[in-house]
Amino acid sequence: MPEIFVTVYDVFMRTYPGFLRATLVTLQLTAVGVILGTVIGLIFALMKISGSKILRGIANTYITIIRGTPLIVQIMFLYFGIVEIYTMDNFWAGSIALGVHNGAYIAEIFRGAIQGVDPGQREASMSLGMNRKQTMSRIVFPQALRRSIPPLGNQFIITLKDSSLVYVIGVSEIFALGNREAAQSYQPFESFLVVALYYLVLVMIFTFLLRLYENRLNVDRA
Repeated sequence: MPEIFVTVYDVFMRTYPGFLRATLVTLQLTAVGVILGTVIGLIFALMKISGSKILRGIANTYITIIRGTPLIVQIMFLYFGIVEIYTMDNFWAGSIALGVHNGAYIAEIFRGAIQGVDPGQREASMSLGMNRKQTMSRIVFPQALRRSIPPLGNQFIITLKDSSLVYVIGVSEIFALGNREAAQSYQPFESFLVVALYYLVLVMIFTFLLRLYENRLNVDRA
């Protein structure tokens, strides 16, 4: 066996207890970031398709700023902005930053899904006596939510990888642990290869689960 594989195996066996804990932190960051981003995204999606120019302007400004600036800059900006007002745990500061970042992309997912519902269905519900609110809640939104689930799953995978950036504010997730191991062991290549393998396995697992769910949705539609 080549020496490099032996060294990587040694690094893996020496560090896996810490990496398992870091993996849990990474998954928690991802889950909180996506859940918070979904709430924010839904609010801004409704603002963007509303009849109010002010609400549309606010939504467009938020989405443009978030999508036009790097996530790592947003993490630093929001983290230092938050701690100036309220002392907050690094984990929650990082989760909020991920949620705010995800909200801009999820807003576009929801907007596209809502506007993708056949306008004829809205007209039919109006002709049956439903008002705009009832049409949205009973006809449009259930279909839009169903259409949004696959891209939301993809956004979860993107967030899983993006969560590595919160190491800059001291959160002990997978990348932070790998960075620390590389500095302590003087084996950066091997340490970051182990980090890459952890992320790869996680992404493959969630990609497989997402594909299974998409196949189930296709079967239900058929």
